[in-house]
Amino acid sequence: MAAVDWTGNPNVEERPVHGVSLSKMKGILSTVDTCESSFTPLVVIELAQDVKEETKEWLKSRIISPKKDGGAQLLFRPLLNKYEKETLENQNLYLVGASNIRLLLGAEAVGLVKECTDGAMRAFTYRTRHNFKGFHGNNDDFLTMAECQFIIKHELENLRARDEKMIPGYPQAKLYPGKSLMRRLLTSGIVTQVFPLHDTEALKKLEDTWYTRFALKYQPIDSIRGYFGETIALYFGFLEYFTFALIPMAVIGLPYYLFVWEDYDKYVIFASFNLIWSTVILEVWKRGCANMTYRWGTLVMKRQFEEPRPGFHGVLGINSVTGREEPVYSSYKRQLRTYLVSLPFVCLCLYFSLYVMMIYFDMEDWALSLHEDSGSEWTSLLLYVPSIVYAIVIEIMNRLYRYAAEFLTSWENHRLESAYQNHLVLKVLVFNFLNCFASLFYIAFVLKDMKLLRQSLATLLITSQILNQVVESLLPYWLQRKYCARVKRKVRALKSDVDTTLYEQVLLEKEMGTYLGTFDDYLELFLQFGYVSLFSCVYPLAAAFAVLNNFTEVNSDALKMCRVFKRPFSEPSASIGVWQLAFETMSVISVVTNCALIGMSPQVNAVFPESKTDLVLIVVAVEHALLALKFILAFAIPDKPRHIQMKLARLEFESLEALKQQQMKLVAESLKEESQEEEKEAAACRMPATLPQPELRNNCITPGQGGDASLS
Repeated sequence: MAAVDWTGNPNVEERPVHGVSLSKMKGILSTVDTCESSFTPLVVIELAQDVKEETKEWLKSRIISPKKDGGAQLLFRPLLNKYEKETLENQNLYLVGASNIRLLLGAEAVGLVKECTDGAMRAFTYRTRHNFKGFHGNNDDFLTMAECQFIIKHELENLRARDEKMIPGYPQAKLYPGKSLMRRLLTSGIVTQVFPLHDTEALKKLEDTWYTRFALKYQPIDSIRGYFGETIALYFGFLEYFTFALIPMAVIGLPYYLFVWEDYDKYVIFASFNLIWSTVILEVWKRGCANMTYRWGTLVMKRQFEEPRPGFHGVLGINSVTGREEPVYSSYKRQLRTYLVSLPFVCLCLYFSLYVMMIYFDMEDWALSLHEDSGSEWTSLLLYVPSIVYAIVIEIMNRLYRYAAEFLTSWENHRLESAYQNHLVLKVLVFNFLNCFASLFYIAFVLKDMKLLRQSLATLLITSQILNQVVESLLPYWLQRKYCARVKRKVRALKSDVDTTLYEQVLLEKEMGTYLGTFDDYLELFLQFGYVSLFSCVYPLAAAFAVLNNFTEVNSDALKMCRVFKRPFSEPSASIGVWQLAFETMSVISVVTNCALIGMSPQVNAVFPESKTDLVLIVVAVEHALLALKFILAFAIPDKPRHIQMKLARLEFESLEALKQQQMKLVAESLKEESQEEEKEAAACRMPATLPQPELRNNCITPGQGGDASLS
């Protein structure tokens, strides 16, 4: 991205950085970072239209002030200068950047891990910067743009109140020592949004290698990570891996679908393969994920102390861990809200989902009776209408419930973002699982209608895939294109002597939708995994449809990230988190489901015509054997490759050795100080002329005198 003139002090140049110690560098920062001749705008802050001038000046002062004075020591300027404000609209947009030195010190503060010249991954420090691979004199490309924006976000969020009791100009926006200023500004509505800018040149290069040319190829995962960060790169890596892992299931399932439709006993082999496949792919993914995240440095990155989430509120108190003043909320009250309000509401939603399911079965009966009465080909198409309508209703209910789950989880007032996400994921997964799969379980184990089960499964899977493609990518992209056209027409109508390139970019991006994270994307893959694995012995063609969908999903999700949503801030991540456990749980449920379906087949029932008890015992025994095999495979396949384990062990050994040497150094310094003190005392005893004789006799007793001064 082109540099933008810094209007603060254009005559001061950045000082050289080589050979400067960290202590001296902190002193230099006070004059360098606030006096850059130019800077690259990385982050945009938008204020509300009616924000008071004193608030703007206070915010600017806190952002550009030195760290020692409680500031962020970043570069800050308005998007529009005084002349442009008279010509253009949107005057409350501000750009934030940072000098290279400031970014490097910020990289050390957030604990970024980089590759050293010896190939090892170590936490970056400014003092040892020349030991890291890729570091050069100008170090412009040492940190990725995503890492730079993450550092600026970290610094803005760590701007904390000192002696302020309120935000200037807004007495209702209370502050207390240690409170994050940016979070208070956001919750008070003074700052409407903070978002990172796209780099138009880098984005164009990424698009050319990612999705603009439709071809069966691997995604540029490392380039995605460099532009969007590890969390999003891991999602696309998992999507690609899961798609290729589905191909064997699709290839094996196709002949089963075409040639042996009703022979359920032959599906035992296919179902057994499916169960082993679901275990192996999840374990192999862990190894691939460990390889990627070690290469990116996040596998060995130290976890930062988690601050309270922005929406957390309570009575001011003292945090027993940090000793800082912050809101405190009783866990007892939170549990009351969870178990007396949230849990009953979730149960009520589950009951409503089952009620809608029974309406769907009434529609199926009506369509079937209508077809039997008329017998025409038109009414045969009508048989698919209830499933299609039900699939659309399921998608609507899932989205409405998502909003309710977010509201409830926020109302429960969880202190940490991780706790908030865990409770939200649990609520959403339980409802989505029942809402999407309850009808299939009812058809399979209550109605025992395998033909209707195949029809419903195919309709639900295909309809949900089409709806997700349209709602998540195509419709937002069409709306964004219309908005872009309006903005460009408006900008072209402005005076020609005003440089509107950056202004147009910021104006376009600020109106883009906000990407809410990978939650919905993983949820879609989770439900797809359920459709493929739960009833594989009934509808083996599900994997083929999933593969076709995912090849287009890669491109539609890439389009969504690059052209539909604002650029999200990078978030370091070492795994796909709780979703790994969710997929593993689904694979365990699929073992039970497939064993029960095989046990219900006519061919298997014919083997035990007299006693159903023997059949049940055999099915349970097979199910337990497959579960045992599944857990043995999970145990036998290490989560991390051997070479990664060795590197991690080496890093741990180096850390322990460094800690041991540091302790030995401290002990040596302490002993040295004690020795110096003893030498001073001894020297004083060897200098009798400097003290009166009686005092010498009292303080400097020579060996053999027995402490009796009168004998000398």
